[in-house]
Amino acid sequence: MSKILKITGLEKTYTSGNKQLTVLHDISFDVEQGQIFSIVGPSGSGKTTLLGLCAGLDQANAGTVELCGENLSALNEDQRAQLRNKHVGFIFQNFQLLPTLTALENVSVPLELQGDKNATQVSLDLLEQVGLGGRVHHYPSQLSGGEQQRVALARAFANKPAILFADEPTGNLDEETGEKVIQLLFELNKAHGTTLVIITHDLDLANRTQHILKLKGGKIITNQPTAAL
Repeated sequence: MSKILKITGLEKTYTSGNKQLTVLHDISFDVEQGQIFSIVGPSGSGKTTLLGLCAGLDQANAGTVELCGENLSALNEDQRAQLRNKHVGFIFQNFQLLPTLTALENVSVPLELQGDKNATQVSLDLLEQVGLGGRVHHYPSQLSGGEQQRVALARAFANKPAILFADEPTGNLDEETGEKVIQLLFELNKAHGTTLVIITHDLDLANRTQHILKLKGGKIITNQPTAAL
């Protein structure tokens, strides 16, 4: 299998006053194309910082990130944005829906940015797949948390991403609703053949993925496959 994400010797340091705070230390790992991969660790372990670096939303102080065959350090900000728009999907803990747009419009945005003339129909189909065919004209404020996350799932898969980053996708949901969202995420991922990287503190969820990378204090403490298929 080919590597869709290759991280080598990654370091990230922030300046706080007169002090240097290193939040990621010599991080190296690979994610294979089509793999379901989890990054776990307690709050403050560097998980979200690592996601930002992997997706080119931030830049490391040292090391390299190769995403979809591109060395991100060799790209400028516009080129990294184009790469994300073409190949990367995101799901966030707080949904990140645009409050002034309907569910349908929220899902259509990434497709319209690409000039897809079938944006509306593709979005309608995806909303139907996530069980929201009857809620397409509702605004986020008119939807429950679980429904908002399902809209976010539909949006994430709209541009047929090669890789999808899910940052604590059930963090703002109750256990029952969270389980339904995860089941749906796995079903959509299987149907679309997407590589899935889940950032979570939930070990039960991580154990349902194919590979676990555990972080503590900005360092890798475990990097191994799981028993999951």
